[in-house]
Amino acid sequence: MSKIKIAAASMTLLWGGYGVVATAQAQQAAMTFFVTSAGKGNGADIGGLEGADAHCAALAKAAGATATNWHAYLSTTAPGGDAGVNARDRIGKGPWQNAKGEVIAKSIDDLHSDANKLTKQSALTEKGEIVSGRGDAVNAHDILTGSDPAGMFSTAGGDTTCGNWTKSAEGSAIVGHHDRTGLKVSRHMNSWNSSHGTIGCSQDAIKKTGGAALFYCFVAN
Repeated sequence: MSKIKIAAASMTLLWGGYGVVATAQAQQAAMTFFVTSAGKGNGADIGGLEGADAHCAALAKAAGATATNWHAYLSTTAPGGDAGVNARDRIGKGPWQNAKGEVIAKSIDDLHSDANKLTKQSALTEKGEIVSGRGDAVNAHDILTGSDPAGMFSTAGGDTTCGNWTKSAEGSAIVGHHDRTGLKVSRHMNSWNSSHGTIGCSQDAIKKTGGAALFYCFVAN
């Protein structure tokens, strides 16, 4: 092969590589959903809803996302029987897409139905990476939500939100499984947003349950 042909082939590969990178960057820029690549490091104490939203926004900005109205998919409860905050009411109407441009749900009802496209392969971090799950060396499939399957705050009684996301010791929080796997001990065990409660609120307790204090982030569009 002549030097000219080799040079031309190299340029084709080079520009092809640039095209792939540019496409990936554009998809991340348009991202409206992700699983946090890391928690805040203090178990389920993530500074309440305000701290969680700020964490979503910071991770999204660092990844190159252009959207700014990020909300954590977290419910809270209120004392004295007052109504809490529903995770589903915090995230807009949809649709939402991950860091690779894949639509994971078309609407709020689609998201909370069996038709949503949330799987281990699509519930990606803001970096476009897969979160480890059941069967991997490190299981981090427990995602904090504090919610029932419909995305509402839990009325089950007891602590279901680790003190509305301010506790890092005693307590419990409802989690979902981003990989939709688990021991089928109840009909909700494989739910993306409401599988079971944690054994505590500390980083170690959440790790023992099968998580890393990660949570879902959505653009409230």
